Amino acid sequence: MRVVVEADGGSRGNPGPAGYGAVVLEEATGEVLLERHGSLGTQTNNVAEYQGLIAGLRAAAELGAARVDVRMDSKLVIEQMSGRWQIKNPGLRPLAAEAAKLVDGFAAVTFEWIPRERNKLADALANRAMDEAAGKPVRAESPAAASPAFEAKAPKNWAPPSLDSATRLILVRHGETALTAQGRYSGRGDVPLSEQGEAQAMAAAGRVAGISRDVAAVVSSPLRRCVRTAEFIAAELGNVTVTVLPELIECDFGDWEGLTFAEARERWPAELDRWLDSTAVAPPNGESFQAVAKRVRGALETLKSAYPSGTVVVVSHVSPIKLILRDALAAGDAFLHRLFLDAAGVSTVDMWPDGGVAVRSVNETAHLR
Repeated sequence: MRVVVEADGGSRGNPGPAGYGAVVLEEATGEVLLERHGSLGTQTNNVAEYQGLIAGLRAAAELGAARVDVRMDSKLVIEQMSGRWQIKNPGLRPLAAEAAKLVDGFAAVTFEWIPRERNKLADALANRAMDEAAGKPVRAESPAAASPAFEAKAPKNWAPPSLDSATRLILVRHGETALTAQGRYSGRGDVPLSEQGEAQAMAAAGRVAGISRDVAAVVSSPLRRCVRTAEFIAAELGNVTVTVLPELIECDFGDWEGLTFAEARERWPAELDRWLDSTAVAPPNGESFQAVAKRVRGALETLKSAYPSGTVVVVSHVSPIKLILRDALAAGDAFLHRLFLDAAGVSTVDMWPDGGVAVRSVNETAHLR
């Protein structure tokens, strides 16, 4: 995959309160795939610009991009990263080295200077970060909404788009297990549904049938708690069987398997903080969210190709479903730690061949009451 990274940074005063912003765009269409922004405390413009570059490269890596075209309105960063200017400021050398290490992870990276007026998305995110840090009012609308790709896909009359060519995904988290009820990490451990979980799965089956009985496929993670939930759904629908997709399996939580968050925090405080800060970090002997996202995206592409204009029920776990919803909503990584998904909760997402997405519902639970 080839993407464009647009990045920027700034400070109000030099040095002064600083922030950075970065967007990752699909190279062919200009669609915004991911965006990042953050405040930096008191820093210089150049430090903030480098931090924007680093954030953009990390986001591109999360998407599994092979080739990256970096565009910035910072002549200094572009020339230094291209090797044409020396890095005389010792404070910038570690940042340039960090960016260079990220560059080495791609098949190819190019650097291009662009005028500030062509870097509006990243600039808006950097200013948003500074405004948030200063406690100023911030527009709720993402700067991505100003992108040409967004404008092209947004229905100008707000009419719902046609479902004729869409793949509808009904996302179902499995029912409760003994570990779910205790708030313990439940990754690759193949624990069965509890009695309560079976009742929840049956209720979820009724809700899925209420959304649509014209279902083309029911696909499931290979673990028993998901397969059993999927079997209830297939039985309720009456006209489909369950297909197992290994890519839908839960994140491997490694040494944290079976522990509560508090227990993991007590034993691995530094590792847990790093894991919370970055989707590229895995639990000890486990799997990163970045790796989970890559395999889940592959599964979704397969489903979109196999079932165009059809409805597919996807029975999976917290992490894969959160990652699907994060991408569908063009949200940041903080979304993963803020969204709660109940056992047997149901979410609905429509996806079009041109990349358009409509999230219809998130974590429906009325059927569980």
